[in-house]
Amino acid sequence: MDAKQKRVMTQNPLNAEPPIEDLRSWITPNRSFFNRNQGAIPEDMIDINEWRLTVTGEVNKQLDFTFPELLEMPKVTVINTLECSGNGRSLFKEKAPGNPWTIGGVGNVVWGGVWLKDILMMAGLNSHSRHVAFEGFGKPVGGSGVDFIRSIPIEKALQSTLLAYEMNGEPLPNEHGYPMRAIPLGWYGANSVKWLCKIVVMDKPYEGYFMDKAYRIFQKGQDPKTGEVVKDIKVKSIITKPLMNETVQKGNVLILGMAYAGENDISKVEISFDDGKSWHEAEFISPKIQYAWVQWRYLWTANSEGQIKILSRATDVLGNVQPFEGNYNAHGYCNNGILDHAVTVHVR
Repeated sequence: MDAKQKRVMTQNPLNAEPPIEDLRSWITPNRSFFNRNQGAIPEDMIDINEWRLTVTGEVNKQLDFTFPELLEMPKVTVINTLECSGNGRSLFKEKAPGNPWTIGGVGNVVWGGVWLKDILMMAGLNSHSRHVAFEGFGKPVGGSGVDFIRSIPIEKALQSTLLAYEMNGEPLPNEHGYPMRAIPLGWYGANSVKWLCKIVVMDKPYEGYFMDKAYRIFQKGQDPKTGEVVKDIKVKSIITKPLMNETVQKGNVLILGMAYAGENDISKVEISFDDGKSWHEAEFISPKIQYAWVQWRYLWTANSEGQIKILSRATDVLGNVQPFEGNYNAHGYCNNGILDHAVTVHVR
């Protein structure tokens, strides 16, 4: 699938989501993976022979890795669900600025690469090594000239952050960050810098637009820098079958969907047909692997004709329950509300 077959929200930079039907596969094909960019995609593939990954800052020694040197390191394969923090933004009752994502800004991929912790250990950390910033080759669009740079706490960098060079067994596509992107597992895609070329270890979080103003959860009139940083993915379920306003026949109706909770596993998914007065537990039909979404199904016997609203509710292993309504905020981030993700069907 190319971008023309997706729902394109902006062309430059490219931001597009796949049809909901493409989310019915446990592993999301590369062609169906959503496109999210803050800057322009490099027109030409980066020359792998010239590319270097630099590690600098609060380390004992600066390092520069060639791509072949990284390939010689122990390879890690991880299945991870990556979601745009703005996914579901258009489903809030109150509109927020930004790309009007429905539910397509998410996908589950087999990533291949190396652990960031192995790179950092080779460089050597010191007592001032508290945050890790990522810089890529992506260029800003427009006159602002603001580079997309994000940083994460050193704990996340050492525990579960992948430097990925493969996507579903293939080299990273150019539009998804070739030759390497940083992926803090279980965190929103805002923390996943593409076209990675530089890692800077710092004594404090990186200060800049994409850390202090964007990707913060705050309300209108509030100083963005006082808001919560967008990090771990919130517990959530989505319905992928049937589609919104689809007409289904009386009798057995198959309901399919996905559920995910970032770093936490999903313990159960429940379905309601009476606005949450009663709930019915769904069945898992895919592997349950940390950081990956789980596919679920429920066979519904539709006995009466008319319009029915289907709700799904996920609960993770820590007892966090998907809320009825998402936490509306000025930028429309992290919408995991049950009501916002309900699907209405017509039974006849």
